[in-house]
Amino acid sequence: MYPFRNFAVVAAIVCFLLLDATSTTTAEEARNVILVTIDGLRWQEVFGGADERLMSDDAGVKDVPATKQRFLRTDRKASRETLMPFFWSVIAPQGVVYGDPEHRSTAVLSNNLHFSYPGYNELLTGVFDPRIDSNAKQYNENVTVLEWFNQKPEFNGRVAAFCSWDVFPYIINDRRSGVVINAGWQPTATLLDPNDETVTAAHKQLVQLDQLSEQVPHVWPGVRFDYFTFKATEIYLKAKRPRVLYLSLGEVDDWAHEGRYDLYLDSAQRSDHAIRELWETIQSIPQYKDRTTLIVTTDHGRGEGRNEWKSHSASIPGCEAIWIAMIGPQIAHHQPVDSSVTQSQVASTVAACLGYDFQSDFPKAAASLPSVSIRETPSR
Repeated sequence: MYPFRNFAVVAAIVCFLLLDATSTTTAEEARNVILVTIDGLRWQEVFGGADERLMSDDAGVKDVPATKQRFLRTDRKASRETLMPFFWSVIAPQGVVYGDPEHRSTAVLSNNLHFSYPGYNELLTGVFDPRIDSNAKQYNENVTVLEWFNQKPEFNGRVAAFCSWDVFPYIINDRRSGVVINAGWQPTATLLDPNDETVTAAHKQLVQLDQLSEQVPHVWPGVRFDYFTFKATEIYLKAKRPRVLYLSLGEVDDWAHEGRYDLYLDSAQRSDHAIRELWETIQSIPQYKDRTTLIVTTDHGRGEGRNEWKSHSASIPGCEAIWIAMIGPQIAHHQPVDSSVTQSQVASTVAACLGYDFQSDFPKAAASLPSVSIRETPSR
């Protein structure tokens, strides 16, 4: 009987070790986070597709029949899947999406200003700062979750932000944060050392991208076309493998301000294509595959009327309404119903997906979104 008793003890120890190993693996499944924002993309298009009321000359649509053929479908679901196919075929069915009024789910801003700099500050710091009341290029005194991670030894030099809008070096505070930031029409090749043989090919790609960006019209001096922002992000991702990556796309908002609903829809669809390509890229790299959480959201809403959709401010009703979507190994798929979340919860969510508590250092920051399942948090 003693041998069997010893065997039982050994078996119990083995089971314990296996369970412990499983817990550790589970805790480390989401070791990377990619945050993507699409500036000024309304919840109306995200959840309902193209708005037929805006398929008109006075909404800047140059070819109304062709635009209707491209984007309009027989119902709300088909229209949104046409506009953002990846969002609705992969993110929504595998992850979670907040802000759909049809399910009584709301996602709103905490700030009462409803434009970009206050929105991005809220999104990245978890707190509305009333001192930030313009889009002026003033360095942010607040510490973003990107800077917070970059201060940690295990993340230092592995946090990067690629942004179409040239105010982001101020929002993320490149003078202080140490975060790799490329924004606006800044050259991208300077991000990589041409003498580093491990990134030689990537550096050449960025040189070519810079040359191309110099040849196209700079329609907005402060906003780079999203194609260049996205391609630089993709090249850098493959070469340097950051653990925390922020991609901010800006064209949607600018085409709306220009009053071009057709190009607004084009940009929204291209943004969806870019996110799809980014997701497929990370699933092809062992470091990222099944270990990366993707968070997609926007900085503010827009007006709803035939003219109001072009802009956003505290004086235009509805601009506080946004949307937030997430997919990843720690995001349990479900459809939020009777739920209410805020933009200020994104910063803590980025940290929580990596097993960290942002509120421990910034108690005023909002808590993480409830959909993040931290099954086992590694000791730090």
